[in-house]
Amino acid sequence: MHVFSILTVVLCLLPTLAAARVIKVGQQESIKTIAEAAKLARDDDIVEIESGDYVGDVTVWRQKRLTIRGIGQRPVLRAAGRSAQGKAIWVIRNGEFNISNIEFRDATVADGNGAGIRFERGKLKVERCAFFANQTGILTANFQDAELIIEDSIFGQAQKQKKLPHLLYVGRIERLTVVRSRFHGGHYGHLLKSRARFNDIRYNFLVDGPGGRASYEAEFPNGGDVTLVGNVIGQSSLTENLTVVAYGAEGYVWPRNRLRMVHNTLYSEGYFPAWFLRVFGNNKGLPPEVMTRNNLLVGTGIFTMTIKGQHDGNHFAREAVFTAPSIMDFTLRTSSDLRGTVTPISPDPDGLQPRFEQIRPDHVSAIGQISAWAPGALQSAK
Repeated sequence: MHVFSILTVVLCLLPTLAAARVIKVGQQESIKTIAEAAKLARDDDIVEIESGDYVGDVTVWRQKRLTIRGIGQRPVLRAAGRSAQGKAIWVIRNGEFNISNIEFRDATVADGNGAGIRFERGKLKVERCAFFANQTGILTANFQDAELIIEDSIFGQAQKQKKLPHLLYVGRIERLTVVRSRFHGGHYGHLLKSRARFNDIRYNFLVDGPGGRASYEAEFPNGGDVTLVGNVIGQSSLTENLTVVAYGAEGYVWPRNRLRMVHNTLYSEGYFPAWFLRVFGNNKGLPPEVMTRNNLLVGTGIFTMTIKGQHDGNHFAREAVFTAPSIMDFTLRTSSDLRGTVTPISPDPDGLQPRFEQIRPDHVSAIGQISAWAPGALQSAK
């Protein structure tokens, strides 16, 4: 690049670099509330929140670009009956935000959908965050240019109310990505519900767990392009709906409707037969594209019996194949005869063959060289 061109680029960047600041929030800092930091922050700033409880400290973030991160032990934001704009603990208006290491608790509003985070527009990345005892963990609006990315986060302990407290509820946005995250403890609502156009869901634990009363564990009511790879998806015996994964229940709205499920473990501990996957008819006349491969179904129920599509390498098994499901250990026993019963996807231009596995809710590791692949999400053995 010409010297003059390089100088021009540097001069253009200088205002942005000069404007970026680190704003510290905490009891020992001059700024003691998150709401005050939200008013002071400018685009490209970094807001650092020290450990501690922030009670009723709700706010609206109006910046266009911002990084917000908890420092040290995860700071806990407790709604305590308060909300920003009657919506959430935090409202993200319209910008590109990175939020990490924050815990959101007890969001409640009169409409019954109080969220830890209400994401309205832009691009939001959430890493290593936790959402407990909210009416909704994260709730989005319906702008079709929005994108939500969730990594290494926890959603749990849905509030005990009848108005469907989904742990994650994504509207008609462009794209949802959820990886290496944990969902549990639903109550009437779903663990994950998404109306997004594109959904990439990989290496997660969506296991309702003891006492959980979720309906669907994963629902995509408007179809769209959905990829489920390497997830453990489990339904408790107290479930409010026998369906584990639902697709298209409220009508198809996107130009392409495609569901691909590869190397997932679907588990039902219920006493009645589960509907591991239910694909609803297309109101536009064309059936959705469905491909299932190398999934493991544990418990009594049906999977692809009534679903048109490409189905290969899916296996049913009894709970005894797992090491210790009562403590969320869904690894296969070393002696399992399921090993070597499936063929990996090769070539794999779409990246559907799993590269990682979430062995426990708190432990993800790369999958090494496998000589004998088994169906399901976990290739490790004990």
